[in-house]
Amino acid sequence: MTAHLTGQKLGIASCPICSQLVDVRQPTEVVPHCPRCLSAIYPRKPHSLSKSWAFLIAAFILYIPANIFPIMTLTSFARESRETILSGIYQLFVSGQIGIGLVVFFASIFVPIFKIGALIFLVLSVQLKMQWRPLFRAKLYRFVEWIGRWSMIDIFMISVLIALVRLKELASIEPGAGALAFAAVVLLTMFASHSFDPRLIWDNLKEKEDV
Repeated sequence: MTAHLTGQKLGIASCPICSQLVDVRQPTEVVPHCPRCLSAIYPRKPHSLSKSWAFLIAAFILYIPANIFPIMTLTSFARESRETILSGIYQLFVSGQIGIGLVVFFASIFVPIFKIGALIFLVLSVQLKMQWRPLFRAKLYRFVEWIGRWSMIDIFMISVLIALVRLKELASIEPGAGALAFAAVVLLTMFASHSFDPRLIWDNLKEKEDV
């Protein structure tokens, strides 16, 4: 079976910052740099899988307190109300705001756990040298990158609520520990996605073709 021609075989790599194509056919002890932006260039991201695992494990651990602890505390007329993500979604459904409730559920519950699960699958597929549907896995990675922009929507909503509440003597809103944990989950999944090198998917296929 004829092997696919790749940039790695030609000794060419793309700069991760400015996308400049650079000749990396140099001695192994020398790290090539981009002539345009001077960024270090590697044929593959260094320690891609170990970094992705570290971020994913941390994100999974923080996902639990993000859904258990309150994301905000509302104080009005000396009455204090603490809402978690799930209780907030429930209140939206009960009050008839089903559309907003679905958006918050999608952004706060589905998207983070989907990103974590999808990235774990991609990392495992590379470690296990899976040959199954590399194009699908590459598209899955791009989808994970795209869907990540919805992850911070409820943090954005809390920020807007805090900015809008001006009558401090009547009501006040303060972010809770759940909001901090959720923000950390979003950032960690972003780091995990950025650390993962999708080219490793095709490297496994190339190894099979070269046999």
